[in-house]
Amino acid sequence: MPDAPAEILLLRKMHPLVEAAFEGRHTVHRLAGAADPEAVLAEIGPRIRALCVGGQVGVDAALMDRLPNLELIANFGVGYDAVDAVEAHRRGVTVTNTPDVLTDEVADLAVGLVLATLRRIPQADRYLRAGHWPKAPFPLTASLRGRRIGILGLGRIGRAIARRLESFGVEIDYHGRSRQADVPFTYHDSLLGLARAVHILIVVAPGGADTRNLVDAAVLEALGPEGILINVARGTLVDEAALTAALKAGTILGAGLDVFENEPHVPEDLAALDNTVLLPHVGSASEHTRAAMAQLVVDNVISWFEGRGPLTPVAETPWRPKT
Repeated sequence: MPDAPAEILLLRKMHPLVEAAFEGRHTVHRLAGAADPEAVLAEIGPRIRALCVGGQVGVDAALMDRLPNLELIANFGVGYDAVDAVEAHRRGVTVTNTPDVLTDEVADLAVGLVLATLRRIPQADRYLRAGHWPKAPFPLTASLRGRRIGILGLGRIGRAIARRLESFGVEIDYHGRSRQADVPFTYHDSLLGLARAVHILIVVAPGGADTRNLVDAAVLEALGPEGILINVARGTLVDEAALTAALKAGTILGAGLDVFENEPHVPEDLAALDNTVLLPHVGSASEHTRAAMAQLVVDNVISWFEGRGPLTPVAETPWRPKT
């Protein structure tokens, strides 16, 4: 049976669809713009039954302590490493995310980053606009021809990237927690082994403490002087200082990054390098896909309070209907 109207908290300003969806159905509270967020939390915290979060806004045990009747955390995004899902499960709180609806958009961008970084497309654009073309042709670039591509994390997005890259006629290798029997790609049981075998390493593994700085100086050295690093996952997966040093020294050829360790701040010495293509975390940032993500956040919350359970619970908080 549908539940009674609930009180929902938005921790930050969210997509307009989320902002407006619950009006007339549930009571919505917003911390963004509050003169005294602490006072607001103290007043409404015990009444909150659902959180809508996103944009790497953290939800930890301390916040959950202030929301003793919390039932649901609806995360805007497929990555939810900022949410302590293990702690949520311990407390009986369900966490949802927005898988699938952003897979194609992020995969498209990843392939775009591969081509832009390898063929130096932004640099060529700047070369033309600066008026250099009449003086001399743009320097020759590396090519996708004859290159082997490695994917770190062959999940939904990793597989979508691989399907796209297959059409370019390149060989694809991967590394993850385990070998996947239903794919034709070459598996490596270590990240170092993968890096040694490929020319382009695409990072699409989950973020979190377990994967912090997974791509370190040793991995970059294994990738080698013709290597390209692409990251569309989380900035924390890559040792940013080691990457900057490798790019400066020519340890690798270049990097295409959509994510950074301390967003929205990018180290000046990394931003100054010409052998990079740097984007402001726009992998899923199309109007179409962000609307689909917002709708899934809303649908999870509505389904929960109508007694049908979550649509897309995360692995740490599996949900089973009450019998």
